[in-house]
Amino acid sequence: MNRRFVVVLVMLLCFGAGALAYVFRMRLAASAEFRRQVKLGQQEAAWIRSQIILPTEKRVLARDNFTSVLEKFGLSHQDAANASSAAQHAFNLRQVRAGNTITVGRSVEGDLREIDYKIDADRMLKIVPAESGFSAEVSVIPSKTEVTAVSGQLDDSLFHAVEQAGESPEIAMRLAQIFGYDLDFYTDPRRGDAFRVLLEKKKYANGKTAGYGKIFAAEYDNGRKKYQALLFHDEFGRPGYYTADGKSLQKAFLRSPLKFSAPVTSHFSNARFHPILKTVRPHLGTDYGAPIGTPVQAIGSGRVLFAGLKGGEGNLVHIAHSNGFETMYLHLSRMYVHAGEQVEIGKTIGLVGTTGLSTGPHLDFRILQKGQYKNFERLGLPPSDPVSKKNLPEFADVRERWLPLLKKPELLQAGVPVGPGR
Repeated sequence: MNRRFVVVLVMLLCFGAGALAYVFRMRLAASAEFRRQVKLGQQEAAWIRSQIILPTEKRVLARDNFTSVLEKFGLSHQDAANASSAAQHAFNLRQVRAGNTITVGRSVEGDLREIDYKIDADRMLKIVPAESGFSAEVSVIPSKTEVTAVSGQLDDSLFHAVEQAGESPEIAMRLAQIFGYDLDFYTDPRRGDAFRVLLEKKKYANGKTAGYGKIFAAEYDNGRKKYQALLFHDEFGRPGYYTADGKSLQKAFLRSPLKFSAPVTSHFSNARFHPILKTVRPHLGTDYGAPIGTPVQAIGSGRVLFAGLKGGEGNLVHIAHSNGFETMYLHLSRMYVHAGEQVEIGKTIGLVGTTGLSTGPHLDFRILQKGQYKNFERLGLPPSDPVSKKNLPEFADVRERWLPLLKKPELLQAGVPVGPGR
């Protein structure tokens, strides 16, 4: 009995020793794991302190200089001056433009890590603290270009429709230029109109849009009529937009002396009651009601005959075009051209005003053909040359490449190869 007791006791002691050894080993392992976790936490905290940058962004205002903007971020006057001095060696700070952004990055503890000024879509001025103050360099912003489909429907204006599609109003401006020979984007757009466009889109590495390239194809459905445009280069390499059957969209004149929406407040008439002179007299132009400062464009290329103040017509720009046409732009608040200057179609020549005999801000636009005033709203404008016969096969290739993608943009995501076209 005693012997059996001894055996049991020895077994219990061995089990207890094993259990204690196991608990000790577990405690050692837990302690090691705790130390490892502490070390990892310390390393992670150090990494966060050294690597994580918290950015703050501000836009450069019209009267800002580089140093004053940096001071708005909380930099001392001396640090802001030293950073600007370093930056000047890499980039001419006189070229800093209002509207561009400056981003200051700080650590989680508030230490200055970097200063970035976005020069343009492709370049960044980067300034970082150094042992002797600051160092600076201009670097290329990584980006890629891809063909993208953009579409939308109008509730009110083309501008808003493009913005609702998540894109820049730049696309609206460019569509207005493409279709501006056939559509007056002041008066023609209607609620429910739709647009589609295939274009090059440049994106940064973070997915944000950097800018836009060529528009390969576009379509505007005005309800009453569908307008299409295809980019094609003629045998001389000149780019132009053509309809699907090869007719040029470009004409001698644009449809409107204003780029975007203003109502016609007074039409061409041989007998109109003049609101100031209180007499019935001819109104030999078309009045567009637009706010002061609205840009006015030359509807065609030509030479400026006169630019200045002229009695009741106020500030007036008078342009001579080919084929005996002349155009006049009255009541301007400002003029950006001078007599004798050659201007291109679409150039901004002045701003809407109310100078001269005018009851309010508007543009009085007039057009003459061989010395005779014409009704611009009813004037048929001759088109440019169509695609030449020898270039029709190449144009057909461009048409077959882009029109199906315009109608079914999902093919772009399906990996259909798209070349640059001619």
